[in-house]
Amino acid sequence: MASVNKVILVGNCGRDPEIRYLPSGQAVANVSVATSSRRKDKNSGEMIEDTQWHRVTFYDRLAEIAGEYVKKGRPIYVEGRLKYGKYTGPDGIEKNTVDIIATEMQLLGGREGMGGGDDGSGGGGGYSRPAAAPRAPAPTASRPAPAASAPARQSSGFDDMDDDIPF
Repeated sequence: MASVNKVILVGNCGRDPEIRYLPSGQAVANVSVATSSRRKDKNSGEMIEDTQWHRVTFYDRLAEIAGEYVKKGRPIYVEGRLKYGKYTGPDGIEKNTVDIIATEMQLLGGREGMGGGDDGSGGGGGYSRPAAAPRAPAPTASRPAPAASAPARQSSGFDDMDDDIPF
């Protein structure tokens, strides 16, 4: 039987990433992400906002990208998996931790502070950790080259489709 350990967060960064390098040279970046939900209190009828803080860890190239582009207050989309751990605090009490190990990240919102003006595109780049093994490129169907004598025009990519619409 297969199992799934997947987390998707859309929230705001609570602080700039902390980047460090392991002795092996592997980059590691930590950031906190806040997610909020709102609900109406049954008794008073007022809106209550509940904010949860999540510890997110990025590795390798994704950590370097996060360190360069993720900033405090910026909205971010993160996919990853949960990792549970324990540690003993300075007071001798054992404490539990929950971390999100990020496998994908996308910066949300505008491009402020990204080195360019806000072009209204409303999004950042999507980044993910590389797959364990590189994939071979998909085979491409051979298409005839356009005729040299054909008049130059902007192609929409639908020139070779039939005009019969099935619906």
